[in-house]
Amino acid sequence: MKFLNVIFMFLCLSGFAQSKVGTINVDFVLSKMPEFTAAQAEIEKYGTQLDTDLEAKLAEYEVLIKDYQDNEATFTLKQKQEKQQAIITTENDINNFRQNGAKLITIKRDEVLRPLYKKIGVAIEAIAKELDYTQVLQIDDSLVYIDEDYDITVLVLKQLGVSLDPEKE
Repeated sequence: MKFLNVIFMFLCLSGFAQSKVGTINVDFVLSKMPEFTAAQAEIEKYGTQLDTDLEAKLAEYEVLIKDYQDNEATFTLKQKQEKQQAIITTENDINNFRQNGAKLITIKRDEVLRPLYKKIGVAIEAIAKELDYTQVLQIDDSLVYIDEDYDITVLVLKQLGVSLDPEKE
């Protein structure tokens, strides 16, 4: 029985020894894709629209406050309560809008960049299969050492048809 355990362990270890691991800097690839500029512009446009919407809400709030302050003496008790409720509702709306703004930008960014990441993923898969990689890790702050011989970033850029030569761009 021990003999079978030793053989099983040997087979497992030899399986690990045959793994080929590559690395890629996805953010670098993304930044070099021609579509990235349009995607970034779309995200910025969306952010500008959110800013415009916030400014409109703030202007509406200021109008409500000014109207209340200027006409408070002429309002009935019921009108005061209605105006105060409108002010509170607008304040809450502004606060919610501010809190959700960053989330909305993140959602939009994910939506716009998803097709680009998909293209990168397809290119990674093609390169990995072609070069018999079993795993490809994304380069980030958690990797301590990377052998440049196993970095497929440039290969993926070529697969995507992206040139690193600034004169050709």
